[in-house]
Amino acid sequence: MDTGTHVVMGFALGGLATLDPVVAQDAVHFHSVLIATVLGSQAPDIDTVLKFKNNAVYIRNHRGVTHSVPAVLLWPLAITAVLSIFFPGTDALHLWLWSFLAVFLHVFVDIFNAYGTQALRPFTYKWVALGVINTFDPFIFTIHVIGLVAWALGAQPGATFLAMYFIIFLYYIAKFLARHDVKKAVLAIIPDAENIIISPTIRFNQWKIAVKTKDAYYVAKAYKSDITVLDKFKRLPVPENDILQAAKQDKNLSSFLSFSPVYSWQVKEYEGGYQVRFTDLRYRTNGHYPFVAVVKLNQDLEITGSYTGWIFNKDKLKKKLDVVPR
Repeated sequence: MDTGTHVVMGFALGGLATLDPVVAQDAVHFHSVLIATVLGSQAPDIDTVLKFKNNAVYIRNHRGVTHSVPAVLLWPLAITAVLSIFFPGTDALHLWLWSFLAVFLHVFVDIFNAYGTQALRPFTYKWVALGVINTFDPFIFTIHVIGLVAWALGAQPGATFLAMYFIIFLYYIAKFLARHDVKKAVLAIIPDAENIIISPTIRFNQWKIAVKTKDAYYVAKAYKSDITVLDKFKRLPVPENDILQAAKQDKNLSSFLSFSPVYSWQVKEYEGGYQVRFTDLRYRTNGHYPFVAVVKLNQDLEITGSYTGWIFNKDKLKKKLDVVPR
């Protein structure tokens, strides 16, 4: 989920913690647990700072080790250790339990969007992405805000947030059922689909779809169970020639390929060298595919520039390639 949703989740969990008699018995316990749930709801996303290094490092590592099984166990211990210094009278066990719940829920809810996480690492490095909830879901965010406002106005926080999470649970079931209907509708029109990637959008009934068959890639959209095919690409294997092999040595392209399951590719020759472009087919926006990896090579197949990330116009791409040499 997005940062804002994780923040309101942290405060909501702090309110829910008042159902714990140990937490509710005095202000020291309550305030330490509230801080712990807010920190725990943010801690796994500390790897967002990798954006400041470059997109390649961020794409390859975001929601990786910080969302792994060891991290889910270590974050609560670190939070408990630090907060126990500032709140010496607090119950360390209950502080750890609520810290753990906050961290666990952060990672758990992240697996429901299209980006996913490496939540099962180190047992497997496979990305777990269920594609049910958008990274920012207005219903989930809004109901959290309503709960927090009700708390501020005097509502009992434990009962308020317990009811809220029950409603969210029903909402998740409704989204799973809607996604299931979309998948059935896709199979009805593309029965030879080998892989169907369904991505939620900010709207409940609208979905983005990428389909892989033996011979083609399809890009489509859905409104409820109404499927509209937007593009079709011939599925061409990436050749093992010298140009592509040289391009694959680039860190930006390597990161893109580790992240993108459905993509098209092209090689363009120009005066002085080649340009290799890979385009992720999952993120079609207004007829454009903005998530790309591009590598420039000279005639000697030396990499002279590369970029991976979101590009919405040619001028921006040219600037990125000019200023990000290998």
